Amino acid sequence: MNYIAPHWLPGGNLQTIWPALCAQRVVGEPVRYQRERWTAPDGDFVDVDWLNTPAAETLLVLFHGLEGSSRSHYAEAFAGYARARGFAYAVPHFRGCSGELNLGPRAYHSGDFEEIAWILARLRQQHTGPIFAVGMSLGGNALLRWAEEMGEQAARVVQAVASVSAPIDLAASGWAIGRGFNRQVYTRMFLNTMKPKALRKLAQYPGLFDATALRAARDLYEFDNLFTAPLHGFQNTDDYWARASAKPHLNSIRVPTLVLNALNDPFVPAWSLPEQQQATPWVKLLQPAHGGHLGFAQGRWPGHVHQLPETVGAWLADQLSL
Repeated sequence: MNYIAPHWLPGGNLQTIWPALCAQRVVGEPVRYQRERWTAPDGDFVDVDWLNTPAAETLLVLFHGLEGSSRSHYAEAFAGYARARGFAYAVPHFRGCSGELNLGPRAYHSGDFEEIAWILARLRQQHTGPIFAVGMSLGGNALLRWAEEMGEQAARVVQAVASVSAPIDLAASGWAIGRGFNRQVYTRMFLNTMKPKALRKLAQYPGLFDATALRAARDLYEFDNLFTAPLHGFQNTDDYWARASAKPHLNSIRVPTLVLNALNDPFVPAWSLPEQQQATPWVKLLQPAHGGHLGFAQGRWPGHVHQLPETVGAWLADQLSL
């Protein structure tokens, strides 16, 4: 990806914030979805939003990021890309991210590869053509963890996968987002939605965690220590971040995989990114100097976010001819 940021959009923070709030997402009509509700193996539900693309040969699946949804700017940008090419397009929502609180005493987390496994297996059962899977930020790390756990079996489910702005070293990203500007802006933004969801979960399951301590949590490390880690089988935040990180297992991947990270991503320090020798030949590392976190805006002010899905989509399509 030969991404060069517009002159009017300097720095990783602006390249992160502006595309999410102001850049053009799609060309033409607004994105319209049809929603399906699936029953998960544990009896809970997962909502999947679909573009209505009859008889599409190729299916593009997108796993969203932390507190994201099918209405996130990147999800709509990929929807526009899929629509323009006649692809089927699906956005499965992680638990609690579709606008309705899920039923069970759990939510979602950065290493939630079991969730991705049953979703992709179900999609493989119902779709006969090629399937490409893309994960954004948290969803990208979880998707990589799925590919790592599956090994050679992943290629029986999907033709290729891509992660974008994934925090594949969770401890490094936790450190970065907990400092300075990041702490004041991004951490607050996430906690402003995560805390109320957690407290609603506590109302469903009294005694699940300490409400007073959770309300006092000042960063994602404390939140994960009180909520995410214990609810999903981890001892604490350190255990969660260590076991859920995709970076240590990149040498297990056996399906064509793109790992795209901007070097100026405020959430993902450049020093934490892998080098090619840490991964298998199946993995393509793409690390442009600019782009921010899930940004990569282009064009004249106010810009657009079309280049990201076009670049990722072109790489995925190229894997069919290899």
